Amino acid sequence: MLAENSYGKSGIRLVHRRRRSDRHEIRDLTVAVALEGDFEAAHVEGDNSVILPTDTMKNTVYALARTRGIGAIETFALALADHFLGASAAASAARVSITERPWSRLPSGSGEHPSAFALSGAERRVVRVERTRSGVSVRAGLEDLTLLKSGSSGFSGFLRDAYTTLRETDDRIMATAVRALWSYAPGEISWEPVSRAIRSTLLETFADHVSASVQHTLHAMGEAVLDAHSEVTKIRLSMPNKHHLLVDLSPFGLDNPGEVFVATEEPYGLIEATMKRGR
Repeated sequence: MLAENSYGKSGIRLVHRRRRSDRHEIRDLTVAVALEGDFEAAHVEGDNSVILPTDTMKNTVYALARTRGIGAIETFALALADHFLGASAAASAARVSITERPWSRLPSGSGEHPSAFALSGAERRVVRVERTRSGVSVRAGLEDLTLLKSGSSGFSGFLRDAYTTLRETDDRIMATAVRALWSYAPGEISWEPVSRAIRSTLLETFADHVSASVQHTLHAMGEAVLDAHSEVTKIRLSMPNKHHLLVDLSPFGLDNPGEVFVATEEPYGLIEATMKRGR
C-alpha cells in the first residue's frame, strides 16, 4: 500500500529587481514547493485529476513575486504556502523552502553604487514554512556561515583507544561552516531584524567563547540564542570541524611553534545538536 508521499517543484531560481528612483534592489532566491496529501489515485491508478502541475508551482512563484514583491523571505514563503494549500483541495500540507543568496553593493565615487553588486561570500539565509489545515510553522536560519578563531580553542582529555593518534592541544585553530535552523514561536515577528539579531548572537558567542571542543562552543551558541531571543523555541546547529593541522617542519630542520598549518577539506568532524527550551 502507498504510505507517505509528496510532490512539488525544487530549484526554482528567482531574481527580483526592484527599481527605486535612486537605486536598484536585488533579491536572489531559490525556492522549493511541496504538497503532501491524498494523491493516492495518481500513484496507483494514474489519475491526475487532483494533481496541480509542478510547472504551475514554478509559474506561481514568479507571478506572486511580480504581484506582491518579495519583502522578508518568511513573508513570501507564508504567502506561497497559503496559496498552494488553497489551490489544492487534496493537499493536507504545503511546504515552502527558500534560500537567499546575498548581494552587496559595489563601491563608487559617491559611496555605494546604485546598480552594481558583488556576491557576498558563501553564506545563505534560509526559511522553511509548513502550512497545514490546522496551523503553520516557521523555521529560519542560515547556511555556510564560515567562521574561524585562532585562539581560545583546544581539545584535550578525550577518550583514547588502540587507534588514537590525535594529540591533545590547548591552542588550535577552530574553523567551521555553521548551519543553523531555528523555530519561531507563534505570533507577530519582525522577521529580518530578528534574524539579523540572532546571527549577531551566534557570531559574538563564537568569538568570545573559550572552547574545549566544537561541542562546547555549539552548546554555548545555541544557549545564547535561546537566552537572548524569546521568539525562538528551539535551534538546531550543525558545525563541521574544518581541520587546520600543524605542519611538521622537522624534516627541514625547522620548528613550528603553532604558526604554519594546512587546511584540509576531507575527512572532517561533524558536530550537530538541537537545543530547546525546558519546561
